[in-house]
Amino acid sequence: MKKLFIISMVFFGLVCISNAQTVENKWSIGINGGLNQYNGDLGRGFYKFNKGTFGFGGLSVSRYLNRFLDVSVSGNYGTMGYTDGDSNSFKSNLTHANINVRLKFIGNDKHKIVPYVFGGLGFLHFGKVTNSKTAAQPDNKELTKYGSAARPVCGLGVTFHIIPLLSLQLQESFIFSDYDKVDGKIGWKRYNDNYVQHSIGLSFNFGKPRDTDKDGIPDKKDKCPKVWGLAQYEGCPDTDKDGVIDNLDECPDTPEGVKVDAKGCPLDRDGDGIPDYKDKCPDVKGLAKFEGCPDSDGDGVTDADDMCPDTPEGVKVDKRGCPLDRDGDKVPDYQDSCPDVKGLEKFHGCPDRDGDGIPDYLDKCPDVLGIPENKGCPPVKEEVKEVFRKALQGIKFETAKDIIRPVSFPILNNVVDIMKENKEYNLIINGHTDNVGTDEYNKDLSNRRAASVRKYLIDHGVEANRLKSFGWGEEKPAADNNTEAGRTINRRVEFIVEF
Repeated sequence: MKKLFIISMVFFGLVCISNAQTVENKWSIGINGGLNQYNGDLGRGFYKFNKGTFGFGGLSVSRYLNRFLDVSVSGNYGTMGYTDGDSNSFKSNLTHANINVRLKFIGNDKHKIVPYVFGGLGFLHFGKVTNSKTAAQPDNKELTKYGSAARPVCGLGVTFHIIPLLSLQLQESFIFSDYDKVDGKIGWKRYNDNYVQHSIGLSFNFGKPRDTDKDGIPDKKDKCPKVWGLAQYEGCPDTDKDGVIDNLDECPDTPEGVKVDAKGCPLDRDGDGIPDYKDKCPDVKGLAKFEGCPDSDGDGVTDADDMCPDTPEGVKVDKRGCPLDRDGDKVPDYQDSCPDVKGLEKFHGCPDRDGDGIPDYLDKCPDVLGIPENKGCPPVKEEVKEVFRKALQGIKFETAKDIIRPVSFPILNNVVDIMKENKEYNLIINGHTDNVGTDEYNKDLSNRRAASVRKYLIDHGVEANRLKSFGWGEEKPAADNNTEAGRTINRRVEFIVEF
C-alpha cells in the first residue's frame, strides 16, 4: 500500500507552472512542490521510491506567447539524495532554477486538458553533502557547496484548466548535470549525476482582457473583435447607422436616415432593384436607367411619357414613343413596305399611281392601268397577238439549218416594231421541230434557230436583256407528227410576252 501511495504521488507530482494562462490572461504565477530523485554512479533511483525520495517546493512565473507556446522562469528549493546502504548513500540541499519554453500540443485556449513538452537551461546549486562515506572520499570537506550553470532541462506534463483564473499542472522534469562529485564517486564509474523531479502545482492566471480593436469590449465578449464597434451591438460596428450591424448589413453604405429592411438595405417596395429613396416610380417595377420607372415596350420612352406604349420591341420610335412614319402616310415604318413614299394602308404603305389595284412596287406598268395577269400591265393587244400567230408558221429557215430565210424578214420586222413600241414587254422565243431526226439533233437545231431569231431582233434594235430564247426540239408538238401537215405545224417559232 505504501508503494502504491508513493507511485500515486509521483503521478500527481508537482509541476513548474506554465501553460495555464490564455490569450485573455497572459501572465501566471504558480506554486508547486514534489519529489526529487537521483541517478548516477551509486545506482539508478529514478521511479524507485525505496532508493530515496526527497521533497522540494518552488515558485514560477509564466508568459503566454500564443496558443501553442509560452515561456516560464521557475525556481525551487529542497533536498536531493540516494539511499542504498551506508556506503552508497548521500543527501544534500538542492537549489534549482531554470528558464524554458513549452510546446502545447493542442493549444491552450479551447481545451480543458492540454498536454505539453518543454526544454530549456537550468542552474543547480548543492549545499553540504552528508552521509557520503567512501574509500575514495574519506572526509566530506570537498563535497560541500557545489554549483554549476547552464545545465539542460526538459520534460513533459499536462495542464488541467479548472477555471479561467486557476489551473492545475502535473509535470516530469529531467535535469542533466555535468557534475560527477555530489555522490562522492568522483571519476569512479560511469555516469554524471542526473536528477528527475515529479511535481504538482497550481497556477494563478491574470492579465488585462484582450481588446484587439480597442473599442473597450474584451475580445471574448466582442462579436467583432477585430473591428471597432459599439457596446449596444456587442462590439460590432454599424457604419451607416441604420440599426443593422456591418457583418449582417448587405448594404453597409446606406445614406443616413434612409429606411432599410432586415438586411440593412434600403426599402424597395416594387422589387426592381432601385431603392425607394432613388425610385421615381416606387410602386411599379422599373429600370435603373429610368430611375425606377417602367418602359413596357422597351422603346426608350417611359410608360408615363409614351403615347404608344405597345410598340413592338425593336421598332424605332419618335419622341412620343410612337413608331416612326417618315412618309406620313399613317403606316408606321416597321409596317411600311415603302417607308419613304406615301402610300396606302392596304398596300402596306406603298402607292398605286395608276389605281389599277396593283401597288407600284409590284406593278411593271405603274403609270398605266393593267391587269394582275400581266403584273399591272395592260392586256396584250389583239394586233400584237395576230403578229405572233403569223410568226408561228411565217418564220422559215434553210432546210436542217438555223439560217433565216428572207421571206421571214417582214414578220420579224413587225416583232421589232412591237418591242420598240411596248417597252414593258419582255419576249420569250421558243423554237420547236417535228420528229424527223434524233431527239438530240432536233433539240440542238431548235435551240440554234431560236437563238438566230433573238440575234435578228437584237441586231435590229431590241435590247438583249428583254429577250430570252429556248429550244424544245420535238418535246412540245402542236399537231400530229405522223402526217406531213402535222409536222409542218410543229416546225414553228413561238413568241410569248412576259412582264
